[in-house]
Amino acid sequence: MGESEKKTVFEKAEVFSSEFDYELNEAAIILAAGHGKRIKSHRSKMLHNIWGIPTVERVFNACQKTDEAINAIIVVGIKALDVMNVIGKREKTLFAYQAEQKGTGHAVQIALEKIDKDFDGVIYVLPGDMGLIDKKTPTMFRHAFKESNYDMMVLTGIYEGASQFNSYGRIIRAKEIDANGNPTGNDAGNVIEIIEHKDILALNEGEDYKVKYNNRDYSYSKNELIENREYNSGVYAFDYKKLIELVNKLSSNNAQNEIYITDLIGLFNQSGYSVAAISPTEQYVVMGFNDKAVLKDMEKLFRTQVYDKLKNIIDITDPDDFFIHEDVVDDIIRMDKLGEPLDIKIGTGVYIGKGVKLNYNLELKKNVYVSGNVKFGRDVIIWENVHLSTFPNQQFEIGNNVEILWGDIIKGNITIGDNSRIESSVNMTGSDEFPLKIGKNVLIKGTSYIFGSVIEDDIHIEHSVIINKKVNRLIKRNGEIQRIRFYLPMPSGIDAVEHLDDNYS
Repeated sequence: MGESEKKTVFEKAEVFSSEFDYELNEAAIILAAGHGKRIKSHRSKMLHNIWGIPTVERVFNACQKTDEAINAIIVVGIKALDVMNVIGKREKTLFAYQAEQKGTGHAVQIALEKIDKDFDGVIYVLPGDMGLIDKKTPTMFRHAFKESNYDMMVLTGIYEGASQFNSYGRIIRAKEIDANGNPTGNDAGNVIEIIEHKDILALNEGEDYKVKYNNRDYSYSKNELIENREYNSGVYAFDYKKLIELVNKLSSNNAQNEIYITDLIGLFNQSGYSVAAISPTEQYVVMGFNDKAVLKDMEKLFRTQVYDKLKNIIDITDPDDFFIHEDVVDDIIRMDKLGEPLDIKIGTGVYIGKGVKLNYNLELKKNVYVSGNVKFGRDVIIWENVHLSTFPNQQFEIGNNVEILWGDIIKGNITIGDNSRIESSVNMTGSDEFPLKIGKNVLIKGTSYIFGSVIEDDIHIEHSVIINKKVNRLIKRNGEIQRIRFYLPMPSGIDAVEHLDDNYS
């Protein structure tokens, strides 16, 4: 990236940043600067979605939804503008730009430059790819650290597969008995360091791994380390003052020439500070990803959680093939608590996006797509492959007892009245300037297109193109309501159209 581009990113970071609230004595640093080479995508790793939401936004939301307000600093780097545009300007949120990728420890150093040195509180660090994290986990971790007397805490995972496939760095804790057979007292269980999997494998058979902590020697066999299932999740808590004291002592003296946040464990211990570790109840919340396969596994896990929440409330045809936005899931659960059976049926491949409001006795058949401010009435049936959507500022309301048939595309500012039926091969659109208003008991069928019009009650429209018109309820002498059939507007651009010669081939 050239200097002018870097300048643009720095300027944009200032624009998107808001005021840091120093009355809150906590801040979360979210690491979102990396690209993720193994994900093999031009898109930032942090912007890959888990259940419709970018992973970095999920981490940010989990921190903000805890029971106490918190500041946030999001460290951006590769694809920085893309990440900032997704998060946008949020309260108590700063953006820090890591122009050169020098490791996680360097990213923390960059973030801390944004905080006034008089700050006195707690700093949390979280990776931006932890797309399954929930609000309970940061809440638990915050409480655990603040209630402890430790100076640093690591959130760890417990590997649940076969140990030979565990490639994570292992958490090394002080044993109850040191290498000399002496009890270790209060030191027992404290975190000494993290040892990487490759370093474990490099040990000779029968060779013990030895480490000194608080003037005591500890010894661990190679097999003991391999069977150690506790690994580093990349989530940390620090006493800010002690972090500031030590963070700039981190060194890049390693093969990768990078500054690692994990080295802070050793620096804290060497300084006589204490390091603890704690694991969440649910292990999936600390999952991160480096490739597309793991990303798909995380998506599947999230879908399973959503299905488990809804399986006894609504009817979902295929537990492995549906999408319902979390806000809609919460609405369904709230409706269920009111006590009336919902009778909502969701077909295979149905997509229900943010903003959609479902209703009682609603059936969405196979591959229906609904997104935006779409509000359903009661007793509605939407048949296969229908597309219903709005832009963010638009409203789409569907009345009671409405039926929309196969393959229709209906988008924008629209009202469809009660008891209306939109048959297959119909496209309809309502714009901001010209909303589409369809009355009650209306039938629209055949290959028809309706845009920005007003259709009065009881109208029958067939094989017509109606653009910016008002269709009146006209009663004929015999008492029947006038039907609209084969209505077509005058063509435009006809002078550019000509017949081909008879001998054209």
